[in-house]
Amino acid sequence: MSSAMNARPIDRRAAESYATWFKALSDRTRVRILNLLALAAEPMSVGEIVNRLSVGQSTVSHHLKLLADARFVRRERRGTSMLYSINVTCVACFPSAADAVMGRPAASV
Repeated sequence: MSSAMNARPIDRRAAESYATWFKALSDRTRVRILNLLALAAEPMSVGEIVNRLSVGQSTVSHHLKLLADARFVRRERRGTSMLYSINVTCVACFPSAADAVMGRPAASV
């Protein structure tokens, strides 16, 4: 018996969350931002991200908003600056989301 036969269909709420996650990763700039934040030792400002990726400030800000809405990045205000970091908990769940969508049992995270 295949594992797909034992899997249950995902509910509407989970499907909405997963769709948001996949959409957040559907743009190469957002993938690059996530990679940069995942490799960073400290939270980064928009200006630091702009300098590292050679992408415009408004573009980076737009993508960071979408990534934050999907909960892939965290925002932290320090003084007048907003700093961004990877949300390890959410990103760690992403492979399980892909498994669930494909009807495979999710690995424990």
